[in-house]
Amino acid sequence: MTLILPTISFLILMPTIDAKLAQTITLNNGYKMPIIGLGTFESDPGDNERAVGDAIAIGYRHIDTAYFYKNEKEVGNAVRTKIAEGLIKREDIFVTTKLWSTFHEPGYVEKAFKRSFDNLNLTYIDLYLIHYPVPFQRLLKNDSFSVNDVSSFQLSPVDENGNTLTADVDYLIVWHAMEKLVESGQVRSIGLSNFNSEQTERVLSNSKIKPVTNQVECHPNLNQRKLIEFSTARNVTITAYSPLGRPSSSNGKKLAIFDPKVLELAKKYNKTPAQIILRYTIQNGAIVIPKSTNKNRMKENFNIFDFELSNSDMQFMHQLNNNYRLFEYSSEKNHKYYPFNIEF
Repeated sequence: MTLILPTISFLILMPTIDAKLAQTITLNNGYKMPIIGLGTFESDPGDNERAVGDAIAIGYRHIDTAYFYKNEKEVGNAVRTKIAEGLIKREDIFVTTKLWSTFHEPGYVEKAFKRSFDNLNLTYIDLYLIHYPVPFQRLLKNDSFSVNDVSSFQLSPVDENGNTLTADVDYLIVWHAMEKLVESGQVRSIGLSNFNSEQTERVLSNSKIKPVTNQVECHPNLNQRKLIEFSTARNVTITAYSPLGRPSSSNGKKLAIFDPKVLELAKKYNKTPAQIILRYTIQNGAIVIPKSTNKNRMKENFNIFDFELSNSDMQFMHQLNNNYRLFEYSSEKNHKYYPFNIEF
C-alpha cells in the first residue's frame, strides 16, 4: 500500500486494492498489520468462534481480542480451525490481545501474558497491548482462589460506591515488563491502548522497544486527528476501536452514522453509512476494528476498498467531530494516569 500526504498534513492509508484480502500497513518494527480487523468486545461467547471463522473466510486477517473480553479461547479455536482447513497459515493472520489493568505489577505481567498465550494457543501472539494506563487493585474473587492464578482476581474491583479500586503502578514499569515478553519470542509486537499523547511520548522516551500502535476510541464524533498527527510523526499507528460509534447501544442523535449528510454520501457512493464511516476513518489515518458477529454486516464492513472519499467529503466528515466519547471511565478521573484529562 502507498501512503499519501494530503494538504491537511495527515497520512491517509491508501492500499492497492485486492478485495479478497485485507490490506496492510508496515509497522515501525517491520511487521505488517492489516488496516481492517474484527473487533470482538462484547461478542456473544457462544457466537464468537463462529463469527471469527466467518470473518477469516470473508478475508479478514486481523482479529482483536483481550483477556478482559473473556473470549480468547474462542478466537484461538476459530483461527486454528481455519489453519487446519488450509484456508490460512499461521503467518497469514494477525492476532491482538491485551494486558488487563489488574496485572500491571511486573510479576503479574508475565503471568497474565502466559494465560492469554495459552488461551489463544497460536504459537505466538502478533501484538500485545497495555489495555489501559490506569492500574487496578488485585482482589481475589474469594478466599479459596490462588494468588498465583490470574483467573483468581476480579477484573473490575470496586468499592461500596461502585468506584474502581485503582493502584499505584507506573506504566513505564509495565512497559519494561512487556519488552521482556518480546525478547522471549512469544509476542512479535507490543503497543498501547487508551494512552494520551503525553503518556505515549513518555513511553517512547523511556523504551528499548517502541510501541507499534495506540488503540483508542476513534470515530467521526471523536476523530482523534490531533492524536493521529502526533502519533504518525513518531511512526506509531493509531488503531480505532468502536469506529462506528456503537450505533446499537448509543445515543443515535449524536452519532455521525445517523447524520442526514452521511446518508446522502452513502447514496452518492452507493455504499452504506457504515461503509462511509469506516472509509473516512481509514482515510483519516487509522486502522479500524469494527465489531460484529453478523456475517452480512462483516462483509459490508470489509467492502470499503473500492472507493475513496473526495477531499470535500473528507472535509465535511471532519466537521462532525464533537469530542463525543463513548468510554470515559469516569470513576478513575482522579487517578494520576487517567488519560482523558487533556485534549489528546
